Amino acid sequence: MKKVAIHNLGCKVNSYEAESMELMLKNAGYEIVPFDEAIIADVYIINTCSVTNIADRKSRQMLHKAKKMNPSAVVIAAGCYVQADEAGVKKDEAVDIVLGNNMKINIVDVLEQYFKDNTADEYVVDISHDTEYEELKIDKVSEHTRAYIKIQDGCNQFCSYCIIPYTRGRIRSRAIEDVVEEVRRLADNGYKEVVLTGIHLSSYGRDTGKETLLDVIEAVNSIDGIERIRLGSLEPRIVTDEFVSRISSMKKLCPHFHLSLQSGCDKTLKAMNRKYDTAEYLKGCEILRKYYDNPAITTDVIVGFPGETEEDFKITKAFVEKVHFYEMHIFKYSRRKGTVADTMPDQVDDKIKTARSNELIELANEMSAQYRSTYADSDLSVLIEEKQNIAGKEYYTGYTPNYIRVMISAEEFDKENVCSNSGNGNIINNIYTVKGCGLDKEKLHIIGMENYNG
Repeated sequence: MKKVAIHNLGCKVNSYEAESMELMLKNAGYEIVPFDEAIIADVYIINTCSVTNIADRKSRQMLHKAKKMNPSAVVIAAGCYVQADEAGVKKDEAVDIVLGNNMKINIVDVLEQYFKDNTADEYVVDISHDTEYEELKIDKVSEHTRAYIKIQDGCNQFCSYCIIPYTRGRIRSRAIEDVVEEVRRLADNGYKEVVLTGIHLSSYGRDTGKETLLDVIEAVNSIDGIERIRLGSLEPRIVTDEFVSRISSMKKLCPHFHLSLQSGCDKTLKAMNRKYDTAEYLKGCEILRKYYDNPAITTDVIVGFPGETEEDFKITKAFVEKVHFYEMHIFKYSRRKGTVADTMPDQVDDKIKTARSNELIELANEMSAQYRSTYADSDLSVLIEEKQNIAGKEYYTGYTPNYIRVMISAEEFDKENVCSNSGNGNIINNIYTVKGCGLDKEKLHIIGMENYNG
């Protein structure tokens, strides 16, 4: 039995694909082992990322680390970095097999062929012309309570800073019956929460003209055993009255929405080739707040995009304050070879990017604390994920539907003997109602102390 170690880099879609490759290899008789220097594997698979130049560098580093861990092992470079720099990866002496996107489903056959004739090969398709959805599957994930389900691949947006359309190809949607089958299988294996994700989730169904994202959500909502549904990143323009009125009727769908912003300045949005302006974005947030009571709205913001002036940045800061997000992920613009933005004039100095990033991070923390504090004295529904030792004290930790992380004193929780209320003798992976009693000022998490029913 040959040992395989898989190391994943990048997004949740990549994580899903790594989990799927693990399942296929395990079913084929391979032993899956941790990617650890203390454990020597026969095969190392690096599921690479190429979203930035830094991601490329990390991918190269992990490939070389794998070969160093066992020079006689087979090292496979898989995924986005392969698509972004196929020629460069092929020349890398640390790499034995090159496996592009939409080819990971062939991982078992690829390895069997390699062991048969011991010759290196490349398995890379022209992703820009591939119209088939790669039918990968999972029945479990590394997380105990939440499963990410890939339902879509590719992107047609071509934002000026982004390499992803070139590494992932055009939009491709997964058949709704396959999504339902997989979610049912995960529910049978005990998962209560699923996250529907994709490279450009909002475009689901546009390539087929059949089902829409709404249809998928409704289908998953009907599956017994699933108690929570979350959505990956959404484009603002999908958030219409019709869309939100329908999803708000589905009680399993969590009121937690990640709407990609990138900039709060219309001039910068246009330079980024985003397909909306701030007025449309704000309208989407208003619609969400019309149908949901205080929904958690989160976003991404890029600072220091080429040509972003101090005034542009101030406009962005004022806009995000106006929206008042629950959480913001702040990124300093990173040049990416092969994109339009890489050749743009007026590149912003790194020191300015850092200063702007720090300013928005501080604002994000303030807004997050304000949002969480509104639930300090409320009853909170929490899906318990794990037991952790935090600062010398044990807590059960989990998340509310609107993705507030809750820490509950294990000592006080156990006193209530809630374990007997869960039905299966476990606290982990069960939902309980607790009283939110305040914020941990450093970690910005609700501390749930007063326990109620399971």
